[in-house]
Amino acid sequence: MPNDETGYYPPVGFYFKVNVIGINGKNEGSFQEVSGLSAKLGVEEVKEGGENRFVHRLPTYPKYENLVLKRGMLLGSPLVKWVQEALEQFSFSPKTVVINLMDENASPLSSWKVINAYPVAIKISEFKAQENAIAIETFELCFDYFTKVN
Repeated sequence: MPNDETGYYPPVGFYFKVNVIGINGKNEGSFQEVSGLSAKLGVEEVKEGGENRFVHRLPTYPKYENLVLKRGMLLGSPLVKWVQEALEQFSFSPKTVVINLMDENASPLSSWKVINAYPVAIKISEFKAQENAIAIETFELCFDYFTKVN
Protein backbone atom coordinates (compact mmCIF):
# COMPACT_ATOMS: atom_id res chain seq x y z
CA MET A 1 0.00 0.00 0.00
CA PRO A 2 1.44 3.41 -0.93
CA ASN A 3 2.40 6.03 1.58
CA ASP A 4 -0.46 8.57 1.46
CA GLU A 5 1.88 11.56 1.49
CA THR A 6 4.36 10.45 -1.19
CA GLY A 7 2.52 7.81 -3.22
CA TYR A 8 5.60 5.58 -2.90
CA TYR A 9 5.35 1.82 -3.35
CA PRO A 10 8.31 -0.29 -2.18
CA PRO A 11 9.62 -2.32 -5.14
CA VAL A 12 8.52 -5.90 -5.55
CA GLY A 13 11.16 -8.61 -5.30
CA PHE A 14 9.74 -10.97 -7.91
CA TYR A 15 10.50 -9.06 -11.11
CA PHE A 16 14.22 -9.19 -11.82
CA LYS A 17 16.70 -10.11 -14.53
CA VAL A 18 20.18 -11.60 -14.24
CA ASN A 19 22.88 -11.02 -16.85
CA VAL A 20 26.15 -12.93 -16.78
CA ILE A 21 28.34 -10.74 -18.97
CA GLY A 22 29.77 -12.76 -21.87
CA ILE A 23 27.19 -15.56 -21.67
CA ASN A 24 24.31 -15.11 -24.07
CA GLY A 25 21.41 -17.29 -25.00
CA LYS A 26 17.65 -17.42 -24.93
CA ASN A 27 16.29 -17.40 -21.34
CA GLU A 28 19.80 -17.35 -19.83
CA GLY A 29 18.88 -14.49 -17.48
CA SER A 30 15.55 -15.92 -16.33
CA PHE A 31 15.93 -17.15 -12.77
CA GLN A 32 13.29 -17.93 -10.20
CA GLU A 33 15.48 -17.03 -7.25
CA VAL A 34 18.62 -15.01 -6.49
CA SER A 35 20.23 -14.92 -3.06
CA GLY A 36 23.58 -14.07 -1.54
CA LEU A 37 23.77 -10.32 -2.07
CA SER A 38 25.07 -9.87 1.42
CA ALA A 39 28.17 -8.25 2.91
CA LYS A 40 29.37 -8.15 6.48
CA LEU A 41 32.45 -6.52 7.97
CA GLY A 42 34.72 -8.71 10.01
CA VAL A 43 35.90 -7.67 13.46
CA GLU A 44 39.38 -8.12 14.91
CA GLU A 45 39.72 -7.98 18.68
CA VAL A 46 42.88 -6.30 19.99
CA LYS A 47 43.83 -6.43 23.66
CA GLU A 48 45.46 -3.30 25.00
CA GLY A 49 48.43 -3.86 27.28
CA GLY A 50 47.66 -2.92 30.90
CA GLU A 51 43.91 -2.46 30.27
CA ASN A 52 42.02 -5.62 31.26
CA ARG A 53 38.43 -4.33 31.32
CA PHE A 54 37.79 -4.54 27.59
CA VAL A 55 39.28 -5.23 24.19
CA HIS A 56 39.27 -2.92 21.17
CA ARG A 57 37.14 -4.22 18.31
CA LEU A 58 38.46 -3.03 14.96
CA PRO A 59 36.82 -3.49 11.55
CA THR A 60 38.42 -5.81 9.00
CA TYR A 61 37.68 -6.57 5.37
CA PRO A 62 34.09 -7.38 4.38
CA LYS A 63 33.00 -10.97 3.85
CA TYR A 64 30.57 -11.94 1.12
CA GLU A 65 28.24 -14.92 0.86
CA ASN A 66 28.19 -16.94 -2.34
CA LEU A 67 25.70 -15.83 -4.99
CA VAL A 68 23.02 -18.50 -5.49
CA LEU A 69 20.97 -18.59 -8.71
CA LYS A 70 18.01 -20.97 -9.21
CA ARG A 71 16.06 -21.60 -12.39
CA GLY A 72 14.22 -24.20 -14.39
CA MET A 73 16.64 -26.46 -16.21
CA LEU A 74 17.73 -25.22 -19.65
CA LEU A 75 19.03 -27.67 -22.23
CA GLY A 76 22.14 -26.65 -24.19
CA SER A 77 22.76 -23.67 -21.93
CA PRO A 78 26.06 -21.74 -22.30
CA LEU A 79 25.85 -20.94 -18.58
CA VAL A 80 25.79 -24.65 -17.70
CA LYS A 81 28.77 -25.20 -20.01
CA TRP A 82 30.69 -22.44 -18.17
CA VAL A 83 29.87 -24.04 -14.81
CA GLN A 84 30.81 -27.54 -16.00
CA GLU A 85 34.10 -26.27 -17.41
CA ALA A 86 35.02 -24.90 -13.98
CA LEU A 87 33.89 -27.93 -11.99
CA GLU A 88 35.01 -30.72 -14.32
CA GLN A 89 38.15 -29.25 -15.91
CA PHE A 90 39.14 -26.86 -13.10
CA SER A 91 39.31 -24.08 -15.70
CA PHE A 92 38.03 -20.73 -14.46
CA SER A 93 37.06 -17.61 -16.39
CA PRO A 94 35.54 -15.15 -13.90
CA LYS A 95 32.57 -13.12 -15.14
CA THR A 96 30.69 -10.02 -14.05
CA VAL A 97 27.07 -10.66 -13.07
CA VAL A 98 24.52 -7.85 -13.19
CA ILE A 99 21.26 -8.24 -11.27
CA ASN A 100 18.49 -5.80 -12.18
CA LEU A 101 15.36 -5.28 -10.10
CA MET A 102 12.71 -4.23 -12.63
CA ASP A 103 9.63 -2.02 -12.52
CA GLU A 104 6.28 -2.74 -14.17
CA ASN A 105 7.57 -1.24 -17.46
CA ALA A 106 10.57 -3.63 -17.58
CA SER A 107 12.98 -0.80 -16.72
CA PRO A 108 15.66 -1.33 -14.09
CA LEU A 109 14.81 0.22 -10.71
CA SER A 110 18.00 -0.85 -9.01
CA SER A 111 21.05 -2.83 -10.11
CA TRP A 112 23.91 -4.70 -8.48
CA LYS A 113 27.17 -5.62 -10.18
CA VAL A 114 28.91 -8.76 -8.89
CA ILE A 115 32.61 -8.69 -9.75
CA ASN A 116 34.81 -11.67 -10.74
CA ALA A 117 32.21 -14.37 -10.17
CA TYR A 118 33.09 -17.99 -10.83
CA PRO A 119 31.16 -21.21 -10.21
CA VAL A 120 31.84 -23.33 -7.13
CA ALA A 121 28.76 -25.60 -7.13
CA ILE A 122 25.85 -26.85 -9.21
CA LYS A 123 22.85 -28.76 -7.92
CA ILE A 124 20.04 -30.40 -9.84
CA SER A 125 16.75 -30.83 -7.99
CA GLU A 126 15.47 -34.24 -6.99
CA PHE A 127 13.36 -36.16 -9.46
CA LYS A 128 10.13 -37.43 -7.88
CA ALA A 129 7.46 -39.36 -9.75
CA GLN A 130 4.86 -38.42 -7.12
CA GLU A 131 5.20 -34.66 -7.62
CA ASN A 132 4.30 -32.39 -10.50
CA ALA A 133 7.39 -30.13 -10.44
CA ILE A 134 9.87 -28.84 -12.96
CA ALA A 135 13.55 -29.74 -12.76
CA ILE A 136 15.50 -26.94 -11.06
CA GLU A 137 19.19 -26.21 -11.49
CA THR A 138 20.98 -24.21 -8.80
CA PHE A 139 24.29 -22.46 -9.39
CA GLU A 140 26.53 -21.19 -6.62
CA LEU A 141 29.06 -18.52 -7.54
CA CYS A 142 31.94 -17.17 -5.48
CA PHE A 143 32.95 -13.55 -6.15
CA ASP A 144 35.27 -10.76 -5.01
CA TYR A 145 32.68 -8.11 -4.14
CA PHE A 146 29.48 -6.47 -5.35
CA THR A 147 28.43 -2.85 -5.79
CA LYS A 148 25.04 -1.18 -6.08
CA VAL A 149 24.96 0.55 -9.45
CA ASN A 150 21.77 2.63 -9.11
